This record gives sequence, C-alpha cells and structure tokens, in this order.
Amino acid sequence: MNRSMMASQHRWIYIGSIVLLIVMLVVGLFTFSAAHTGNAANRKAQDLVKQLTAAGYDAPDQGQIARTLGTDGGVVCKDPNSALKQALWLSNLSNGAGGPGQRPVIADQRVLDAGAVVVEVYCPDELATYQKKINDLKTGKTVEDD
Repeated sequence: MNRSMMASQHRWIYIGSIVLLIVMLVVGLFTFSAAHTGNAANRKAQDLVKQLTAAGYDAPDQGQIARTLGTDGGVVCKDPNSALKQALWLSNLSNGAGGPGQRPVIADQRVLDAGAVVVEVYCPDELATYQKKINDLKTGKTVEDD
C-alpha cells in the first residue's frame, strides 16, 4: 500500500474517533444535568416530607413529590396567589356537589396548613400572601384524628 492510501484510511479513523468522542461528551453532559436536577428535586421533596411529618401529617411518597413538584414547585408556585388559583382551591373546599348544589363548607385548618407547608418549602417568597389569604377563611376542626 502506498503512503497516501494509508493516510486516507487513518484520517477516517481520526474523524470517526472525534465524532464518537463529541457524541459521548454531549450524552454525558445531559446525563449529569438530569442527575443533578433529580438530586435537587429529591432534596426538596425530602425537606417537604420532613416538615409534613414534623407537623403531624401523613406525607405522600417522596419520589412522587419529587416527580410532581420538581425543584421549583411546578404548578403550585406558578402564581399561587392569583385569583384563578384562589378560585380553584376555594372550589375544592366545598361540599363536592356540582352545579347549583355546590356549597362552601367550613374547612379543616389542617388542610390549609398542609398547603402552607408546601408553599413554604417550594416558594417561600409567596408564603406571606398565601398565609394572609387562608387566615381570612373560616375554619374549624372538621376532621377527627386517628
């Protein structure tokens, strides 16, 4: 074989190696980023579970919390004090009927306090406004402890 033919074959090996190295680098960066985000979400979820159990609540699965709320609180922290969000959670504090039979109820304070714990962990800058809104509601002890 002559020298130019060998150099041509080696060039393709070098080019192939460089392309493979770049692909592996990109995959590694995405994997690292996903793992870092997953770890941060798990730490936030673990903090929420600790605070809920310290307050006497049965906390949901930590993995489910991490998948649902992520690192930023997801939909919970996306303008939690807006009129639409307030209307949605107030409609959840009703008797469960639909249409003209739907009536507001006196909610248990523990339900609202659990929501405040979530806001405190994931979007603490919104907590004061959220707390003010739930303090304006009439609540009572409507759920018996086990």
